[in-house]
Amino acid sequence: MSDISKRLEKAERYLQRGKPEAALEEYLTILEEDPKNDQVRQTAADLCLANGRNSEAVPLLSYLFEEQVRTSDPGGIATYKKLSKIAHPTALQSFHYGQLAVKKDKKEALDAFTQALKGFEKLGQEKHALAAGRQVALLAPTLVNLQMVAEKAAYLGDGATAAENFVLLGIMKEETTPGSGTESFEKAYNYDPANLKAILYYARSLFSRNAVPDCVAVLDRAVTNLESTPELRELYVRALMAARRPKDAEPFAWELFERDPRHADSIVSLIGVYLDVGDARGAVALARKLEQHETRTGRQREFIALINEMSEKRQPAIEFLEYQVNLLNSNNLENEYCRTLSKMFQLYYIAGKYAKAGEALDRNADVDPYEPGHHTRLEMLRGKIDPGQFNTIANRLKSVAAAAAPPSSTPSVSPDLSGGASSDESEPTVLEDFILQAEIYQQYGMRSKALERLERISKLFPHEEESNEKLRELYRDAGFAPKYPDGARPATRVEASAPAAPPPARVNDENAVDNFARVTEITRSIYRQASVKNVLFTAVNEIGRHFNASRCVAGLCTLGKPPSAALEYCAPGVKQSDVMAIVKLIGVTQQLAVNGVVNLPAARDAQEMAPAAEYVHTLNIESLLAVPLLDAGEQAGILILEQVAPRQWQQADIVVLKTIAEQMILAVSNARLRTLMKTLAVTDEKSGLLKRSSYLDVLLSEVRRSMQQQTPLTLMLLHFGRASALTKEVGEAAVESMMQQIGQTICSHVRQNDVAVRYDLTTIALLLSDTNEKNAFLVADKMRKVVAPTKIPGTDKTPPMTVGIAETVLQQQFDSADIVTEVINRVENALEMARAEGGNKAHSLAATLQPVG
Repeated sequence: MSDISKRLEKAERYLQRGKPEAALEEYLTILEEDPKNDQVRQTAADLCLANGRNSEAVPLLSYLFEEQVRTSDPGGIATYKKLSKIAHPTALQSFHYGQLAVKKDKKEALDAFTQALKGFEKLGQEKHALAAGRQVALLAPTLVNLQMVAEKAAYLGDGATAAENFVLLGIMKEETTPGSGTESFEKAYNYDPANLKAILYYARSLFSRNAVPDCVAVLDRAVTNLESTPELRELYVRALMAARRPKDAEPFAWELFERDPRHADSIVSLIGVYLDVGDARGAVALARKLEQHETRTGRQREFIALINEMSEKRQPAIEFLEYQVNLLNSNNLENEYCRTLSKMFQLYYIAGKYAKAGEALDRNADVDPYEPGHHTRLEMLRGKIDPGQFNTIANRLKSVAAAAAPPSSTPSVSPDLSGGASSDESEPTVLEDFILQAEIYQQYGMRSKALERLERISKLFPHEEESNEKLRELYRDAGFAPKYPDGARPATRVEASAPAAPPPARVNDENAVDNFARVTEITRSIYRQASVKNVLFTAVNEIGRHFNASRCVAGLCTLGKPPSAALEYCAPGVKQSDVMAIVKLIGVTQQLAVNGVVNLPAARDAQEMAPAAEYVHTLNIESLLAVPLLDAGEQAGILILEQVAPRQWQQADIVVLKTIAEQMILAVSNARLRTLMKTLAVTDEKSGLLKRSSYLDVLLSEVRRSMQQQTPLTLMLLHFGRASALTKEVGEAAVESMMQQIGQTICSHVRQNDVAVRYDLTTIALLLSDTNEKNAFLVADKMRKVVAPTKIPGTDKTPPMTVGIAETVLQQQFDSADIVTEVINRVENALEMARAEGGNKAHSLAATLQPVG
């Protein structure tokens, strides 16, 4: 060691004297004795470079670089650069330099790895080339680089590396062109069947191509034998549901739901699959299990909404409807309860279980006896159920009808429940439906169809035009002159002693295949909805089912902007569209529908659909019909009907759909108006009633809506005792508490389209849309029953309920403000008259502005 120290001193003296050659010789001698002295090697290499002795510098720098790489010394970067100036670095040196430089300069590192890759390939060192290629693909993950690495790894039998890069290649291809990565995902899965990413992406591609059995097979091994991810299990559940294997899907779906309660909609979808495969018992069992869980967590209302939405999209099963009825009844949801009972009635009737159908009708009438159609359903059961059961239902409806009759100085005749529906029922008669159909035919220039319908009216209702001005005008406008045999009289004017005529509903069945017969029913359904979402939901389901569409999509949006709301109906067995597909299809079809209806019998090959071609192919759309939703001549949305099989749309279908589209946009506007009205009108948090300050605005809005829709509107005042007397008896705070309780009860028992307003301390105003004066008495009777359990604080007495009723006079020649002023005065007078009769009474007052014609 002392000799080395002396040589170092000697070399330094040579340098000080300006003798670098002599100093270099000393340093080289030191390296022979101490080859691991990197400092001396560095100095020697620098002296070689300075004296032009490059051939000696190369091995010195190479050795030094290898040592620096081994210890991860950043100084190796400078050493490599010196080496590269006097010689061509080897492929391995370039690779090592890339490893050192990657943290400081990725571009330098990429160049080094690329150079190393070329060097290894030239030398035939494929494994080293693969290592360099992986680094290149990591720094520059292009399609070319990923493909190169994947293929090299596959050639060398490195399945894990091949799969990893084929997955990345597939993902990048999918980002560029959806659906183009399938081949890469398949290769990744084949090279490494245990790679979870390869399994996930390959299974997704199979699922998107509707290769459900293959998708299930791929996922089955991963889920049962490997440490699968929640993402894989979620896809497995969806695949099993698509394969109609709900029992196999249930344990995995429930596990995901327990981890994340946001998966409740997946459980409800699974319940729907149980129904689709005809396993109503399995559907009920899973629904009860989910109900218990959601009830414990306080999400029962959300659960019921999901169940109702799922049930509306599917063919109902009796066993599940029975569960649904009990669920709705226990949660006091009367509207949905009655609607579900109506479905039960239909299923029991079709199945020939007439006694069960009678029970469903009886329960329905007990809750809501003034629902339209009860008399028709009862007539369907005539002669098919026990007379005692029939009479019980008939007496219930008869007593309600009698109670509904307003006080009159002349005796009135009760409706004949044994002979069919009363002509005063609020539900439109068959004659009215036929007249509406004829008007639609006439409006759209289909005169032959209109004459055919008028001919039928003249045969079924001879001489009806003599008393029906609307029919008489229709005959005149169409140029139709009815011809009657001698002695023919109107079918609706049969003497009491004559045999009862067949119910009109049976006549209607003869024309069930006619599309126009459904316009009234679909329109009536969408107008019942109180929100925009419900309008769209009802529309797509009603239209999709009636026209046997594979999919029906309704979207609201202005031209060139994404939809603000969109809903889709899918026929059983048809794949549901994803959100991006719906948005794209709406955008493309709305542009095409600028000039009117878009009818594409061959949508798959249509040039017009090129911007959405990938979605057209993915969803297997063969034909497409798009109808614009127009608001004041401007596009406000689009209605799309898709078919997965070729279909040629008939002109009559298009005319009907245009008519329904017009009604849809009106229903949407009304729903928005009502929502805005309720938002602007401050609601009392404790009672749920709108405050008195909103009374006039609400009434004006409802009058305008009713005039637009040509539906009746009735105003009621419910008075629960004199405020001064009650305040003196129990105190104002107690009275306020009682009214809050009454308000909550009334709000939970009125329809969605009805509005309840706090009129004064002890009075509540009710605005009943689509309700005439007669049915308002039924509502009053119902309110009296539901309020009965409420007691005056500190007593066992039920507060008296005195009711004033006034039906609005809706005529275009009257200003809305005048109509509102008149009905407000009239309903207050009606209430005063009811109070004068002793309280706890209901009284209506005839209009002072009588309708014309």
